[in-house]
Amino acid sequence: MARFECKVISYVLNRTVEITVVIPTVTIPDSMGFEGVKATHVIKEKYPVLYLLHGMGNNHGDWCSYSNVEMFAEEHYIAVVMISGENKFYRNVPEGDEFFRFLEEEVPEFITNMFPVSDKAEHTYIAGLSMGGYGALLHGLSRPEKFAAIGAFSGAINVADNLEIKNSQYDCEYLLKQIKLKKKELPPIYLACGTEDILYQMNVDFKDLLLANEAKVTWVSVPGYGHEWRFWNLQAEEFLKWIPRSDGYANRKVRIV
Repeated sequence: MARFECKVISYVLNRTVEITVVIPTVTIPDSMGFEGVKATHVIKEKYPVLYLLHGMGNNHGDWCSYSNVEMFAEEHYIAVVMISGENKFYRNVPEGDEFFRFLEEEVPEFITNMFPVSDKAEHTYIAGLSMGGYGALLHGLSRPEKFAAIGAFSGAINVADNLEIKNSQYDCEYLLKQIKLKKKELPPIYLACGTEDILYQMNVDFKDLLLANEAKVTWVSVPGYGHEWRFWNLQAEEFLKWIPRSDGYANRKVRIV
C-alpha cells in the first residue's frame, strides 16, 4: 500500500487543497508464500477507485486516522481518494466555493491523470459517512451514469429540509424523482445506519423512498451502534465486499500480514 498526501492548486476553488490517495500494492514477494508472485511496482492495469467522503468537522485525513481503510484498499485492490469537504456538504455554496464542481469534475480529472486509476464508470464508486453520505448520494443521484455503486453510512440525507435547497439540484429526494421521470438507470445503493444513531429514522425513510422508486437498495441496520467511527469502519469494509466489480483485480484478495 502507498498513501499519498497531495497539496494541489485547485482551479475550481482557486486555492491549494489537500487530497489523500491510497493506492494498493500490485504484487506480493515469493518469500511470503502468497501465490508465488514476483514482487514488482509495475502496474499492468489501472485500479478501480472509491471516492470516500468524510463527515462534518473532519478532513481528507480522518478516514485514514480513524478507520482501517488503507488495509481494506490493499486487501481489495482498489484505490481510495479522500478530499476535504470543509463542512460545505460537497455542493456549491452562496459564498462562492464550487464544491460540487470540484468533486464532480476537477478531482476525478486530477486523480485519473496523476495516478494509475481507471476513469471508467464501471470501475468508479462513491461513498461517505454522515455529511459525506449525503455528498455521495448527491453526486451519485446527480450523475448516476458515472458510478457503479453508491454508499451512504449514517447519511445526513435530508439536509435540504432545513435549507434553501429543498426541491433543487441539491435535494436527494428531488434528484430521485428526476431520475425516475427521465427513466435513467440508477446504480445499486448501499445504505447503512446503526439503530442508536440520531439519523436512523431519516435513513429508514430514505430507504423506503428508494424502494418505492424501484431502486436497487441494500439496507443494513445494525443494533447498538450510534453515530460513531466504529460503525463507519465496519461499513467501509462491508461496502468494499459488496460493490459490483468488473475490473481485472475483481477476483483477487491479499492477506495483510
